Amino acid sequence: MLAIIVPYYKISFFEATLESLANQTDKRFKTYIGNDSSPQSPEKILEKYQNHLDIKYVRFDNNLGREDLTKQWERCIELTNDETWIMILGDDDILQENVVESFFDNLKEIEKSKSNIVRFATQTFDNTQNRVSKIFTNPRLEKASESYYRKYLGLSRSSLSEYIFKKDVYLKYKFKNYPLAWHSDDYAWIEFAEDFPIYSINESVISITVSDESLTGMTNNLIIKNNAEIQFYIDLVTNKLKLFKRKQRANLLLQTEISLKKYRKITSVEWSKLSVFYISNLLFFQFFKLVRRFIKSHFIQISSKNI
Repeated sequence: MLAIIVPYYKISFFEATLESLANQTDKRFKTYIGNDSSPQSPEKILEKYQNHLDIKYVRFDNNLGREDLTKQWERCIELTNDETWIMILGDDDILQENVVESFFDNLKEIEKSKSNIVRFATQTFDNTQNRVSKIFTNPRLEKASESYYRKYLGLSRSSLSEYIFKKDVYLKYKFKNYPLAWHSDDYAWIEFAEDFPIYSINESVISITVSDESLTGMTNNLIIKNNAEIQFYIDLVTNKLKLFKRKQRANLLLQTEISLKKYRKITSVEWSKLSVFYISNLLFFQFFKLVRRFIKSHFIQISSKNI
């Protein structure tokens, strides 16, 4: 019924991740581990847990995650069998011992709410500063658009590991192939949820590790992350803007503009698209402010060329 998938590459916290799976009070899951051609073999660690976990382990010949992380996730999912539900757990993240148990305890309510996505409370461990965050909880039932908007406002956090989702909705939509898979999960939850709420379990906690080895903790890839952010916001305002409230739409359109301007100038085509989005959503006041920013930007460009 439940597949827990670990796309493996880093060995630093991997044993702690497996230990947390072995300590689950409910063993109704199978563990699938896809080694992304890591130079650090996990096989000795796996031997320690072969009698405690039902594990399928595959070492892939190529390091796909370096070029396309979502494709690495996808080939790991392809290892699964007929499980209905999927969790993709980071190789440095840790489940509280009752995570699987609480999932099955809530399954009838999950099915009653018709939710395609389940999420757990989280706590981050910042290995770079040896700091543990507060526990982040969520509304029991929440629209995916509201969930993302809370994250956008900085009122919550979200990452891949704390979610369980239906395999059939994944097969229907897959993950958006953004650089470094940055925001790929954010877009997925909005898409996977369809018209149904995200169901939250707050009595079980998943610990998310932030280190200089993790994507969240890395700071040498900010331009790549920004390119992914641009693609995400363009997809969001193009395809999903109708899911958000009026004020939220205005803020997300402004954020798209801000993301575009971080490292480069906005093209004329992009200015035009933003204009259409504002007008089609009846955001006329914001549209006129956009026009003013465009004129100011265009005037500065012309002035600088004439100097």
